[in-house]
Amino acid sequence: MGWIWRWYTALMSRVEQIEQAIDSLTPEEFRSLAEWVRERDQELWDRQMDKDAAAGKLDALFAEAEAESRAGLLKEWPARP
Repeated sequence: MGWIWRWYTALMSRVEQIEQAIDSLTPEEFRSLAEWVRERDQELWDRQMDKDAAAGKLDALFAEAEAESRAGLLKEWPARP
């Protein structure tokens, strides 16, 4: 249990250091960081979706969408005026 606690406290210390650094940013620097975080989060999401699709984890969803499309149950999104 000791190594887990040391790892946890080291991690929290690191996170707290990052939070303090963020608090010291100018508004422009903060906006830049926020944009980077959004882009990074999207990148990670895309990679996970690609990984899940390649592993077949989304096959049931794809099959359901194809069946609904064949049945004419899908609507265009966003709806066209």
